[in-house]
Amino acid sequence: MSNLQLRMITASCLVAALICILFYLPGFAAPIAFAVIAACAAWEWGGFMRQSPSARVLYGLVTLLFCWQIYIFSSQWTPVLLMLSVAFWFIVVPLWLSRKWTLRGNDFLAYSTGFIVILPTWAAMTYLNKISPWVLVATMMVVWIADIGAYFTGRLFGRHKLAPMISPGKTWEGVAGAMIGVAVYGVCLMNWAPSFVTKFASNELFSATQKLGLEALLLLPLLTGISVLGDLFESLLKRQVGVKDSSALLPGHGGVLDRIDSLTSTLPFAALLMYLLS
Repeated sequence: MSNLQLRMITASCLVAALICILFYLPGFAAPIAFAVIAACAAWEWGGFMRQSPSARVLYGLVTLLFCWQIYIFSSQWTPVLLMLSVAFWFIVVPLWLSRKWTLRGNDFLAYSTGFIVILPTWAAMTYLNKISPWVLVATMMVVWIADIGAYFTGRLFGRHKLAPMISPGKTWEGVAGAMIGVAVYGVCLMNWAPSFVTKFASNELFSATQKLGLEALLLLPLLTGISVLGDLFESLLKRQVGVKDSSALLPGHGGVLDRIDSLTSTLPFAALLMYLLS
């Protein structure tokens, strides 16, 4: 079986599992599934720190416990986590990338950074899904479309490297392609959401887009840029420890962090916007 076939099979299983969790299982299943994803991501984060297998498992379990505690007190802690995450991605990560900081040498800082990256992502997924599963999917689509646009545009037209010392494959042309793809998606969402809601979705998707209105289109480039930050940040961590993938949990796709790297930066910001507008 080729790597492409393996990737397609894994991707199909992941999409089927996501659809089942969001639309067919009881409401409590989604936060639990998201918590398992967070725990797996934490286990992989321990690998970036070169921790022992037992320490990595313990970190994953602690993250799972934190998710449960946050779920109980979600109304109190969710906005705090989201604001902390936005501050991290807007202020700390650009400095981290420019100065090439590393997780090694300070376990407390490294574990804390892992929590700042992973826990708000879980909180954002849970919050957006609580509004409506369609709102969560529509937000995640921003990242997926950005990735697709960047990949194909970069391959066809990529000439100018974005961050050659961190991720040599990424180009400014790829970023431009991501911006264009997300802009087209935003226009389509704003124009087709009403008819789509009437046929398939819940009114929350339409109301969410209407609340943002034109501001949503203006914010999409910012969301795209933040998604690039998430991708570059994990690329730097992997390069510093000399690994290609965060793990081999997802055959053909690497690890959980490899799949959610851009989501860790984008979802908390989008959820905070929705929270402030609610």
